[in-house]
Amino acid sequence: MKKILFVAAAAIALAGCASGGNKSIEQETQVGVQSKIIKGKTTKQGVKAIYGDPTSVSLSSDGKEQWHYVFTNTQVSGKAFIPIYGLFDNGATTNMKQLIIVFNGDVVDNYLFNNSKTEVKTGILN
Repeated sequence: MKKILFVAAAAIALAGCASGGNKSIEQETQVGVQSKIIKGKTTKQGVKAIYGDPTSVSLSSDGKEQWHYVFTNTQVSGKAFIPIYGLFDNGATTNMKQLIIVFNGDVVDNYLFNNSKTEVKTGILN
């Protein structure tokens, strides 16, 4: 019994974690973005000073430049590392933060900040 508890505790402690994208928004919140970006006032240079280079750049249907900042963090369930049991019940949780800034010329026209959480369950029991 102690062996099983030890294996379960070790599996939870060793649960996998992976993150990637633009680390400048890793700790960002809606309130934080609102305090840093002022529509009609903040410039591209100002945004770059705050968040660095965007993950990607695109154009909206009306020709406005959009800067995209994305950060994801995925944690694999500790259950996945428990021998045999992991085949039956495991999964992962992904937190994603996305900041899209729309420019009208050189100044911010609008922005959208989104923070989402997705849970995926795999295994025979799910």
